[in-house]
Amino acid sequence: MHALKPIRRPVKRAVLPPSPGAFGRTVVAVAAFAMLALFAAPLMAAETLRLRGDVTARGDTLSLGDLVEGAPADLAARQLFRAPGLGAVGTIQARRIVEAAAALGLTGIETGGRVQVSVQRAARRVGAPEIEAALKRTLETAYGLDPKTLSVRLDGEAPILLAPLDLDGPAAAVDVTYDPRNRRVAGLVVLGERQASLRVSGVAVEIREVAVLTRNLARGEAVTAADLATERRPRETVPVDALAATTFAVGQVAQRPVGAGQVLRSGDVAPPDLVGRGEAVTIVFETAGVSLAMRGTANESGRLGASVAVTNGASKKVLQAVVVGPGRVSVSPQAPQPVLQASALPPRAGLN
Repeated sequence: MHALKPIRRPVKRAVLPPSPGAFGRTVVAVAAFAMLALFAAPLMAAETLRLRGDVTARGDTLSLGDLVEGAPADLAARQLFRAPGLGAVGTIQARRIVEAAAALGLTGIETGGRVQVSVQRAARRVGAPEIEAALKRTLETAYGLDPKTLSVRLDGEAPILLAPLDLDGPAAAVDVTYDPRNRRVAGLVVLGERQASLRVSGVAVEIREVAVLTRNLARGEAVTAADLATERRPRETVPVDALAATTFAVGQVAQRPVGAGQVLRSGDVAPPDLVGRGEAVTIVFETAGVSLAMRGTANESGRLGASVAVTNGASKKVLQAVVVGPGRVSVSPQAPQPVLQASALPPRAGLN
């Protein structure tokens, strides 16, 4: 048999009044707690859980922190919903977000009266210019075409390659085919190791840079740099004699009326006349060791290098001269006329 343990009766302890030191420590502790509560109140308010407004998803899924502001750090990374497709927009009902947060032990989320949250999936957009540049690089390396004189007219309406944001490298064109007979081109435009791709096709068009007028020009009006612009146009739509450089036409004079937007052709402009009909000119006569200058009158207008008729003011003789400068012509000495000598007649054949 086990021996019974005696019942221990409670010992009465004497109650002593607090000492002055203990009372002081209590007051300090109460004050410190009050100060802590005062400073902690704003911090607690800042941790209020609130439903976010419109959300931009940068990945395939949405976490608690993406949807709820103030989510605890240990729960913020928990994935709750799938994001829409690249570049697409979707919605999530607010009650579903609240329910998902409650399953993680979070309650009291302020919705701000929202019924649903709009979610847009961020994406890199590779548009037609970048797609064309990728095709032109491959056409240069694989087929020897000059990208500076080439443009790719893509089929369809402005194709766009959508890709994740982390695919930030340049687009490349692979599996490219080109038919020089009809100039058709096709290929696969990719990012990364074909992590995003788009098959495109189009026509390779030869391009010429041409000078185009920015305003109407009347006949005889001089062309200034502000009147011209350089444009790239398909070669088949450009006249063969189209001017390729805007600087070539500056200072020249319109030979006929030309409208704004027209491609400037070689016959549309010409250098200005340096000698005008009826104007006084200086006639220069130069030979070896002799240089003479005399006054005369131009009988016709002419530009630099043109041959014009002039009248010698002293002799009134009409001379043929070459325009060498403003109001200045040059007369060359006339070459001596060759003397034609009669050839000797062959002896007459004797009569037999």
